[in-house]
Amino acid sequence: MPEKISIGSDHRGFKLKNMLVHYLQQQGVTVDDVGVFSEEAVDYPGIAGIVAHKVSCRECDRGILICGSGIGMSITANKFPDVRAALCHDEHSAVMSRKHNDANVLVLSESIDPDRARRILELWRTTPFEGGRHQRRLDLIRAIEQENFKKDILPEP
Repeated sequence: MPEKISIGSDHRGFKLKNMLVHYLQQQGVTVDDVGVFSEEAVDYPGIAGIVAHKVSCRECDRGILICGSGIGMSITANKFPDVRAALCHDEHSAVMSRKHNDANVLVLSESIDPDRARRILELWRTTPFEGGRHQRRLDLIRAIEQENFKKDILPEP
């Protein structure tokens, strides 16, 4: 079964989103484009919420979000259970977001060069999660999400 990726942007990320949708489709990825569909101004939290919800409930395997800086989309997406949204500005951050954090939502700034955005996306899609000690850390994050966080896992001040 082909990978299914939900993608969304605000008005500032519209052009980059459309380019990445086309690129992903050429790669055989099933793309769930949730908008926006014009450069008319829109508030980013709604779009981020749609993509993050689809990843959180496993309707889509992964997600991609694009806005002016990428910061607002990251903050919004990370409010959803089991979503690990990573704002990546370069190839190294894309690789590390997957290897160490098993990021399932890639967040990009609209100001990134389109060729670099494609390279970041491809590295993010193809880099596997290492597991091991990194899985333990993800388990700690999940405990925080589930409000099962215990003081004894924090280091002493």
